[in-house]
Amino acid sequence: MSSSSPPSTSHTDTDQHRLPFKKQINLLRGWPSPSLLPNLSLLSSAQSTLTDPSTYIPGLQYGPDPGYLPLREAISQWLSPIYQVGEGDVERICITGGASQNMACVLQSFSDPGYTRAVWMVAPCYFLAGPIFEDAGFVGGRGRLRGFGEDGEGADVRELEREIIKVEEAQQWPDEPVYKSLSPQRKAYKHIIYVVPTCANPSGTTMSLQRRRDLVNLARKYDCLVICDDVYDFLQWPVTKSASSSNSPSPLPLPTGTPLPRLVDIDLSLGRSEHDPEGKWFGHAISNGTFSKLIGPGVRTGWTETTPDFAYGLSQTGSTRSGGAPSQFAAMVVAEMVKSGEVDRHVEGKVRPALQKRHGLVLQAVRYHLGPYGVTVRSESQTGQGVYGGYFVWLTLPEDGPGARNVAGRAKREENLIVAEGEMFEVPGDERSPRFGRNLRLTFSWEEEGDVVEGVKRLGLVLGRMRAGERERVMEGLDVGRTYK
Repeated sequence: MSSSSPPSTSHTDTDQHRLPFKKQINLLRGWPSPSLLPNLSLLSSAQSTLTDPSTYIPGLQYGPDPGYLPLREAISQWLSPIYQVGEGDVERICITGGASQNMACVLQSFSDPGYTRAVWMVAPCYFLAGPIFEDAGFVGGRGRLRGFGEDGEGADVRELEREIIKVEEAQQWPDEPVYKSLSPQRKAYKHIIYVVPTCANPSGTTMSLQRRRDLVNLARKYDCLVICDDVYDFLQWPVTKSASSSNSPSPLPLPTGTPLPRLVDIDLSLGRSEHDPEGKWFGHAISNGTFSKLIGPGVRTGWTETTPDFAYGLSQTGSTRSGGAPSQFAAMVVAEMVKSGEVDRHVEGKVRPALQKRHGLVLQAVRYHLGPYGVTVRSESQTGQGVYGGYFVWLTLPEDGPGARNVAGRAKREENLIVAEGEMFEVPGDERSPRFGRNLRLTFSWEEEGDVVEGVKRLGLVLGRMRAGERERVMEGLDVGRTYK
């Protein structure tokens, strides 16, 4: 090498500015922590059911269309005192393969893309629900999948009514289903409304009782079906000012006044509507429940509670009639857990206390590490009620700082931290619905407690560098092209 040549180095200028590798922390994934899965309870229930021929023989067959009868009975008896609806009616229960699978079945049996005007989603919305509606023929870019906003009391019903009227008046709609023959066991609704009434994903908002009544009345007026993902009703707790340090928490019952009456209960109390066909009562709201958040998503078992006519019609979905009720084997095992009280013991003794502690930790971390940069967080599901629930917290970034997409991208590249930017929760294809370019969703259910706090701290480091105008540095050994969920 000549004396005039530049000195050789094994690192590029970019390499010199790389950050040391850190393990990944995923605050996007909306799963329960492995430490919250009741494997031993499931093992005990499976052993009990699989050693009794009177249980395992029907449990291993196709099963009746409405689902495994012992689980339908157990759910009805279990839910009645919780929601204070009097004696349960097993005919109102249909077993499903979980909330997402059931939503697809509901759309198959109770919508028609040539007759049903639109599917409406509260924005911000659960981002993985959009593709389910699109698969059923309701695409946002064609005006068939639409969003409407929410406020501190939940879904903005006035805005929704204004938008429904616009759609109704925009064209001449057919008087009957175009592509499906659903009568007499089923019907097509003119509109489908999708909501998470309690501890909504992602915002954490709980719809007030008055807003629930308003939404039911609107649905009955315009022949809408409200699909209610009631998946977080049992995962609510009092907000604490400081997180408990105990590793053996006491059982934590639901806070007084929770859960609120479901929309299905409000609708049932009003009886048939003018839109119900002669001799039928389908109703205008259904409760889409699941054991995914109470036991584990792998059990793939849930339920719909609704009118008896709707429940039977749902059971007549083609795939159910052909293959039998969804999750028959898992339903057999879950029924044993419900009847024995193990589901309640697990949720009260382990799941709810753990989520309450994690929520307290994440609130402390957000205030300490992100508060100095103007980041705010919703800490109560209903303002002034002192209650929160679910898996997520919803952050708002200040107007004078970087946007959520840039923050999330830089957090991934610099800190190996995965967070969900607000744009993920916009209604796909609907450019007129609310935008969330200054919001982030953080999940506190998946990573272990220390990693949740560390993740918030890393997010604070990223915001600090961006505020200071520091150039971006990529972490050593990071696969920046990988997709996460």
